[in-house]
Amino acid sequence: MARQARTPRLLTHEQIWSALDRLAARAGLSASGLARRAGLDPTTFNKSKRITADGRQRWPSTESLAKALAATDTPLDIFVQLVGDGARPAASVPLFDLAQVAQRGNFDENGHPAGKGFGEIALPSADDAHAFALEISGGAYAPAYRDGDVILVSPSTAIRRGDRGVAKMRDGTVFIGELRRRTAKVLELMTPGAQGEQTLAAADVEWIARIVWVRQ
Repeated sequence: MARQARTPRLLTHEQIWSALDRLAARAGLSASGLARRAGLDPTTFNKSKRITADGRQRWPSTESLAKALAATDTPLDIFVQLVGDGARPAASVPLFDLAQVAQRGNFDENGHPAGKGFGEIALPSADDAHAFALEISGGAYAPAYRDGDVILVSPSTAIRRGDRGVAKMRDGTVFIGELRRRTAKVLELMTPGAQGEQTLAAADVEWIARIVWVRQ
């Protein structure tokens, strides 16, 4: 019996716009904030403009998408992952607050959750058995992350310059920020809010893990 040809999966209107929303959230921005950073009209990515007055679907232009990726320093392959996130099933991952991340015994030396006593939350799968969620409390990381935001952290995902991550120091201090530089001796993070740029001795960093998703 001849094998039937498999119908290719096509990108949907909802997937593209949802990926743009995730791109904005990944950069700590609203849809209008992403448009402004990209040098576009602030309403370019607004939800009210995604359907025309006569009910037709409006798609983002290639130019506006390219500008959004450039403005957030996001490679195309990462955007493709953001598109795919909408099709990922939710998975339960451990949920911590900042104080629990700082405490000893809740994580091993690789940044993998350990022990018991933490909650759980259903979030899109990070394809990482050691992924965990971190709930932001207070305004120390505003405007990138605000009180009540939940970030999905993946210790097994490689973190590169320009990525946002969570760094746990050996003394229990926790930093959240954008990786600016990493050498054998130092790790430089640009943290949002009042903390600013942090230059950390590599020997003092217990682990650093990449932020792969945020719910705001």
